[in-house]
Amino acid sequence: MSLADTLTHHLALCDELHQLCLEENRILKQQRHAPDAEWRERKLALAVRFEASVASLRARPSAVGEHGGELLERTKQRSLQILHLDRENEQLLLRCSLAPARPETPQPISTAGALRAYGRSG
Repeated sequence: MSLADTLTHHLALCDELHQLCLEENRILKQQRHAPDAEWRERKLALAVRFEASVASLRARPSAVGEHGGELLERTKQRSLQILHLDRENEQLLLRCSLAPARPETPQPISTAGALRAYGRSG
Protein backbone atom coordinates (compact mmCIF):
# COMPACT_ATOMS: atom_id res chain seq x y z
CA MET A 1 0.00 0.00 0.00
CA SER A 2 1.45 3.35 -0.99
CA LEU A 3 1.82 6.28 1.39
CA ALA A 4 -1.01 8.11 -0.37
CA ASP A 5 -3.33 5.11 0.08
CA THR A 6 -2.38 4.75 3.73
CA LEU A 7 -2.91 8.46 4.37
CA THR A 8 -6.23 8.45 2.51
CA HIS A 9 -7.44 5.58 4.68
CA HIS A 10 -6.18 7.30 7.82
CA LEU A 11 -7.81 10.60 6.83
CA ALA A 12 -11.13 8.77 6.35
CA LEU A 13 -10.81 7.40 9.90
CA CYS A 14 -9.96 10.89 11.16
CA ASP A 15 -13.07 12.28 9.46
CA GLU A 16 -15.21 9.54 10.99
CA LEU A 17 -13.73 10.20 14.44
CA HIS A 18 -14.28 13.94 14.00
CA GLN A 19 -17.96 13.33 13.20
CA LEU A 20 -18.28 11.16 16.29
CA CYS A 21 -16.71 13.90 18.43
CA LEU A 22 -19.12 16.45 16.96
CA GLU A 23 -22.01 14.14 17.82
CA GLU A 24 -20.70 13.77 21.37
CA ASN A 25 -20.39 17.54 21.63
CA ARG A 26 -23.98 18.00 20.48
CA ILE A 27 -25.25 15.43 23.00
CA LEU A 28 -23.33 17.04 25.85
CA LYS A 29 -24.52 20.54 25.00
CA GLN A 30 -28.16 19.76 24.26
CA GLN A 31 -28.97 16.85 26.56
CA ARG A 32 -26.45 17.68 29.29
CA HIS A 33 -25.52 14.08 29.99
CA ALA A 34 -23.01 11.55 28.78
CA PRO A 35 -23.83 9.51 25.67
CA ASP A 36 -25.30 6.03 26.18
CA ALA A 37 -23.40 2.73 26.29
CA GLU A 38 -24.08 1.92 22.62
CA TRP A 39 -22.52 5.22 21.56
CA ARG A 40 -19.49 4.59 23.79
CA GLU A 41 -19.03 1.15 22.19
CA ARG A 42 -19.05 2.78 18.74
CA LYS A 43 -16.40 5.25 19.89
CA LEU A 44 -14.26 2.50 21.40
CA ALA A 45 -14.44 0.42 18.20
CA LEU A 46 -13.44 3.44 16.14
CA ALA A 47 -10.61 4.24 18.56
CA VAL A 48 -9.24 0.71 18.11
CA ARG A 49 -9.32 1.10 14.31
CA PHE A 50 -7.69 4.53 14.62
CA GLU A 51 -4.87 3.17 16.82
CA ALA A 52 -4.24 0.38 14.30
CA SER A 53 -4.06 2.97 11.52
CA VAL A 54 -1.60 5.10 13.48
CA ALA A 55 0.51 1.98 14.17
CA SER A 56 0.58 1.14 10.46
CA LEU A 57 1.68 4.69 9.63
CA ARG A 58 4.47 4.51 12.19
CA ALA A 59 5.62 1.06 11.05
CA ARG A 60 5.74 2.11 7.42
CA PRO A 61 9.31 2.66 6.21
CA SER A 62 9.94 6.03 4.63
CA ALA A 63 11.03 5.92 1.05
CA VAL A 64 13.45 8.55 -0.17
CA GLY A 65 11.59 11.46 -1.70
CA GLU A 66 8.21 10.18 -0.52
CA HIS A 67 6.17 12.87 1.21
CA GLY A 68 2.58 12.99 2.29
CA GLY A 69 2.06 16.43 0.81
CA GLU A 70 -1.47 17.78 0.99
CA LEU A 71 -2.89 14.53 2.39
CA LEU A 72 -0.49 14.60 5.29
CA GLU A 73 -1.28 18.24 6.00
CA ARG A 74 -5.05 17.60 5.90
CA THR A 75 -4.61 14.63 8.25
CA LYS A 76 -2.62 16.77 10.69
CA GLN A 77 -5.25 19.52 10.61
CA ARG A 78 -8.11 17.06 11.18
CA SER A 79 -6.19 15.48 14.06
CA LEU A 80 -5.77 18.88 15.70
CA GLN A 81 -9.50 19.57 15.27
CA ILE A 82 -10.28 16.23 16.91
CA LEU A 83 -7.97 16.96 19.84
CA HIS A 84 -9.50 20.40 20.35
CA LEU A 85 -13.04 19.05 20.20
CA ASP A 86 -12.19 16.14 22.48
CA ARG A 87 -10.81 18.53 25.08
CA GLU A 88 -14.00 20.61 24.92
CA ASN A 89 -16.05 17.43 25.29
CA GLU A 90 -14.05 16.40 28.36
CA GLN A 91 -14.79 19.76 29.96
CA LEU A 92 -18.49 19.48 29.10
CA LEU A 93 -18.61 15.94 30.47
CA LEU A 94 -16.96 17.10 33.69
CA ARG A 95 -19.52 19.91 34.05
CA CYS A 96 -22.37 17.48 33.40
CA SER A 97 -21.09 15.03 35.99
CA LEU A 98 -20.51 17.70 38.65
CA ALA A 99 -23.75 19.62 38.16
CA PRO A 100 -26.51 18.51 40.53
CA ALA A 101 -29.56 17.03 38.91
CA ARG A 102 -32.21 19.70 38.59
CA PRO A 103 -35.89 19.01 38.35
CA GLU A 104 -37.44 19.66 34.95
CA THR A 105 -40.00 22.13 36.31
CA PRO A 106 -39.25 24.64 39.04
CA GLN A 107 -40.96 24.04 42.35
CA PRO A 108 -43.52 26.71 43.24
CA ILE A 109 -42.61 28.89 46.19
CA SER A 110 -45.24 29.22 48.85
CA THR A 111 -46.12 32.90 49.24
CA ALA A 112 -46.92 32.50 52.92
CA GLY A 113 -43.65 30.66 53.56
CA ALA A 114 -41.67 33.28 51.65
CA LEU A 115 -43.29 36.10 53.63
CA ARG A 116 -42.53 34.39 56.95
CA ALA A 117 -38.91 33.97 55.85
CA TYR A 118 -38.69 37.76 55.53
CA GLY A 119 -40.48 38.39 58.83
CA ARG A 120 -43.72 39.61 57.31
CA SER A 121 -47.20 38.27 57.69
CA GLY A 122 -49.49 37.57 54.77
